[in-house]
Amino acid sequence: MRTHPKHLPADERRAVTVEAVVKLAAESNPSDITTTAIAKHMGVTQGALFKHFPTKDSILQAVMEWVAERLLSRVENAACSASTPLAAIEAMFLAHVEFVAEHPGVPRMLFGELQRAELTAPKRMAQALVRRYGERLRALIEQGKAAGELSQAVDGEAAATLLVGMIQGLVMQSLLEGDVTRVRRDAPRLFAIYRRGIGCQP
Repeated sequence: MRTHPKHLPADERRAVTVEAVVKLAAESNPSDITTTAIAKHMGVTQGALFKHFPTKDSILQAVMEWVAERLLSRVENAACSASTPLAAIEAMFLAHVEFVAEHPGVPRMLFGELQRAELTAPKRMAQALVRRYGERLRALIEQGKAAGELSQAVDGEAAATLLVGMIQGLVMQSLLEGDVTRVRRDAPRLFAIYRRGIGCQP
């Protein structure tokens, strides 16, 4: 169990709670994480936890907000540092993979939220994250086509879906094998195939 100072400012306490949930999700089934387990991991009482989050769903919503902010910021910074649209797509892909490797609990939580039948606030956040990510990829694909770097025949929506699917496939395989480092190892080889598929043919 990790212990934290008992009297943290509200914003810091919320951030520590999010961190605890992400770490717990890396070690156990996210749907099995209870407020009791979160409080125990943090070294606080459930009462202290509920001072900042009235429900478990409000905690999950804060986690999804944290994921969206950090993942989108990371992939955007990676894209902006690249010199061409195709290089930006690759940079986004590798930055996303690295984020997953650093926070293996995140994809477990995302998959869990997207499988829920009801439309909860955390699920809406997860859907919005996937939508914004896809929009950014499609914009880069269209820029690559306009610059003559990508084939004009490329279906931008399908290509964006495929890239996201590649990441999801890597994550699923790493979870099945219990080896999160697999995403780092396999990502460059997968992108090489993807690049040949969407690039201009010689």
